[in-house]
Amino acid sequence: MFRIAFARDREGAYPAEEFYDHLPIADKVKLDQRFRILGDLGKHTNPEMFGDLRDGLYEFKSFQIRMPFAYAKNERRLVLISHGFLKKKDKAPPSEIERARRILKEDAQASNVIEITDQNKKRKRP
Repeated sequence: MFRIAFARDREGAYPAEEFYDHLPIADKVKLDQRFRILGDLGKHTNPEMFGDLRDGLYEFKSFQIRMPFAYAKNERRLVLISHGFLKKKDKAPPSEIERARRILKEDAQASNVIEITDQNKKRKRP
């Protein structure tokens, strides 16, 4: 099982959560289905539901709705969703890909994940 979480930006906001909260219920149901698939399987194979944005960045897809995500580097079995947007062209705009990378980087810097080098230390994530 993988955990799915919204990434936090440097201001402490959760852009993906804010985007998701403003979606109509029908769109939330479709995205929740995709979240469950990834959470249960840990991988994605359906190109209609998941996209590969390259270099470790992927996206949940539902019609024009896109929510970029990445597998957390410092924490096993965790998927972080950066933000959401409505796609207007065939490919995700470079500005949205850069925004996703920035938010994920900010989340990693603020996450307080402690690398386990000593059995007395524990991992934590606020």
